[in-house]
Amino acid sequence: MPSDTITYDDFLKVDIRVGTVIKAEAFPEARKPAIKLLVDFGDEIGVKKSSAQITENHSVDTLVGTQVIAVVNFPPRQIGPFMSEVLTLGLADANDKVMLLRPDRPVPNGGRMY
Repeated sequence: MPSDTITYDDFLKVDIRVGTVIKAEAFPEARKPAIKLLVDFGDEIGVKKSSAQITENHSVDTLVGTQVIAVVNFPPRQIGPFMSEVLTLGLADANDKVMLLRPDRPVPNGGRMY
């Protein structure tokens, strides 16, 4: 079922950007299986940390160099011993496991989604 209707101005408040994963590592301390990501969003935003529950469809050793889409203006969130600074976005596959949202070809880091 769709969410409540929002205005275009409401949508513009959510800052969704593209960045490149520069480091990925297992996050065994997380309650749900997750991977810690270090993502470069370019000069304006810089490098940010994210905890992503993507272990079913993505592995640590294949994520470096991958571009991802993330919300960069939510407040940081403490996840166990890790402070997640951005929300990396994904969609559920047919088995309800998260697949990362990402561009189908390279785009400049920090580019904003409209």
